[in-house]
Amino acid sequence: MAEFVTLEVSDGIGTIRLDRPPMNALNRQLQEEIRAAARAASVDSSVKAVIVYGGEKVFAAGADIKEMAELSAAQMAAIAGELQSALGSLAEIPKPVVAAVTGYALGGGLEVALGADRRIVGDNVKLGVPEVLLGVIPGGGGTQRLARLIGPSRAKDMVFTGRFVGADEALRIGLVDEVVAPDEVYNAARAWASQFTTGASRALAAAKASIDSGLDTDLHTGLRIEAQQFAALFATSDRTIGMESFIANGPGKAEFTGE
Repeated sequence: MAEFVTLEVSDGIGTIRLDRPPMNALNRQLQEEIRAAARAASVDSSVKAVIVYGGEKVFAAGADIKEMAELSAAQMAAIAGELQSALGSLAEIPKPVVAAVTGYALGGGLEVALGADRRIVGDNVKLGVPEVLLGVIPGGGGTQRLARLIGPSRAKDMVFTGRFVGADEALRIGLVDEVVAPDEVYNAARAWASQFTTGASRALAAAKASIDSGLDTDLHTGLRIEAQQFAALFATSDRTIGMESFIANGPGKAEFTGE
């Protein structure tokens, strides 16, 4: 039984809830529980979309520095890959994932949110990667996912300075996708996720894989990835259902099975 992270499934939406008061500091146990919850959401066929949520007050205010301060260079080298993959495990979920962020999402907390497909935040958020102020750099994927999301110049500004970014600036630079009142963050995330509960799950997974894998390579290779994913969907039941429904009834009326 996980102590700090739960996966609750309701109406096709899986909510991964971080709950390590007071600030959801990301110690190694919590990191591994995020990984386990992401894996569980990936394989549960009743989960069609995922929300990651830290609660009404805070998303996650970074790594557990007391735990990290005890590690030597050799010890960190041995676990850095595991830390990186655990904090980035949301990106491996083959379903739409939205981060619902209130309060602080700093360091590892922001790195967790960066693994989502969409970020909906409260207007009270403070986002940042302040690791340089501790004499290190983001090590959970922050330098890579942040640069891919907002561009290298803006990412360097955030990483070099360690400064906090508020909701308005975060929306302007593309770090987040939607800003709402703090008490509406989870509801807004649920509204977005609910669009996919009756969707063509395998097509959504293929779309996510095509985009994410394509971004890791050149255009020519990305187009090959897209072609392979596209062709493979012609073996699915949902492709048959979708096209037959379109011919008979027009767009948007198909009742997909997820197969």
